[in-house]
Amino acid sequence: MATLSNDTRCAQQLVPSGLLNTAVGAPGLSLKMTLFMNACAFLVKVFTLPLQIAEVIGLMSIYKRVFPLIVYKFSFSYNDKMNESKRELFRNLEKFFPAKGSLRILELGCGSGANFEHYPTGCRITCIDPNPHFQKYLEKSMAKNDHLVYDSFILASGENLKAVESNAMDVVVCTLVLCTVQDTQKVLQEAKRVLRPGGAFFFLEHVVSDPSSWIYFFQHVLQPFWYYFGDGCETTRATWKQLEAAGFSDLQLRHIQAPLFFMIKPHIVGYAVK
Repeated sequence: MATLSNDTRCAQQLVPSGLLNTAVGAPGLSLKMTLFMNACAFLVKVFTLPLQIAEVIGLMSIYKRVFPLIVYKFSFSYNDKMNESKRELFRNLEKFFPAKGSLRILELGCGSGANFEHYPTGCRITCIDPNPHFQKYLEKSMAKNDHLVYDSFILASGENLKAVESNAMDVVVCTLVLCTVQDTQKVLQEAKRVLRPGGAFFFLEHVVSDPSSWIYFFQHVLQPFWYYFGDGCETTRATWKQLEAAGFSDLQLRHIQAPLFFMIKPHIVGYAVK
């Protein structure tokens, strides 16, 4: 699918977050198709009722222990398929090295450390993730990527970076994270706060597809199940809109079609300068 133009992106409606993620009157869809899509999504939501109950009574906490292993295994395939996109993105890190000292990188939602291999030698890394069960997989990546200096692992969400001082980082990295956060704008504002003036926020995220596509249809229909499978992941977010509204001085953003499972094919990649 071709990259969306600015006019097309601006014309799209922001899809509400949540389990159902319906899109009544979505551009590119007829009323009948929209109603059919919402009806299908409702049926899928009904089928996920046991998962909803499990979440309410706390049983989904068991899955949070297993999820890091799934992500760790998935990261090998993702990195292989997205290697060129990541290499192209992280080549831009050299633009943000400080005049003196090492490049300071804060990685939000570091997971199992799948990005470490792309960072230049000598970078100082601070890792943040809200799931403590990622740590043993993160340590494996640290041992494998000993060309970096690891300062700390902070157990926190992207909305709450109070453990990091303002203007302390040259770069903040966020890959496959903004699809799960509770408050995207809060995460972006916190990222801006911890970045030094002239620092950059690097991102690689899957997003909602063009409303005229079948991918868009199935993203919305299957979202109620995907939410639980992906530990809160939402495939229906127009994340580029939050980035455009975040107040960065410069935004370099591209829409790409990743060689991945159709639900997460649409991606945005780039960086935003404070």
